[in-house]
Amino acid sequence: MEFLLYLVLGGFAGVLAGLFGVGGGLIIVPVLVFSFTLQGFNTEVLTHLAVGTSLATIIFTSINSIREHHRKGAVRWPLFIWMTLGILIGAGIGALTAEAIAGPHLQKIIGVFAVLIAVQMAFGLQPKASRMVPGKLGLTLAGSVIGWASAIFGIGGGSLTVPFLSWRSVPMQQAVATSAACGLPIAVAGALSFMIIGWHNPDLPAHSLGFIYLPALLGIALTSMFFARFGARLAHKLSPRLLKRLFAALLFCVGLSFLI
Repeated sequence: MEFLLYLVLGGFAGVLAGLFGVGGGLIIVPVLVFSFTLQGFNTEVLTHLAVGTSLATIIFTSINSIREHHRKGAVRWPLFIWMTLGILIGAGIGALTAEAIAGPHLQKIIGVFAVLIAVQMAFGLQPKASRMVPGKLGLTLAGSVIGWASAIFGIGGGSLTVPFLSWRSVPMQQAVATSAACGLPIAVAGALSFMIIGWHNPDLPAHSLGFIYLPALLGIALTSMFFARFGARLAHKLSPRLLKRLFAALLFCVGLSFLI
């Protein structure tokens, strides 16, 4: 029954990722927290386990996304390379930061982030293109901040990378494509960091690889890659404004539940 839940969650997260252009981590982390709580996992590790597992699942979903964007020639690879240098460092530091935060407090931080993203999506708050693309150092610094935050929240970074690139005058299609590419190093670096720092934790449940819960990873990965394509096709048939507001409402409820 638990594995069936992970299969359903993977499909749901994949559809959302395809529909809204954001990583399924925004949904995967809260659902895993609720699932792990019902399974009786230790409260001190279950949130970290949810974040690490979410990052690991993004590795699989991001590969298909990158291939599709690259096929259309939309990825700005020079930007990706220099941002990735910072992402690799930032994601490792972010995992260490998350480990230093008690599980219940980490849930509250994730709740605040979910509410902020919900407000941003509901009202379409995007920075106006007002500056040019920064140099190599600026891209590396931006990547380190995005990688740090993404590792804490268990996301692929799209909700942070796209606004940054848009603010730096990168066309939206290229910003989304480059953000999707950046999601892979964020997920790899973050997942490896969570695996290493949780390796010897005595409170982890069976079938864990550090702060990665393998049954959840397998179930989510199996369905999310397929349903992400379905979500992308569905996005072209429905109202983007309505979709964003519905997703914003869902995120707002998730954030509030974590805070309350």
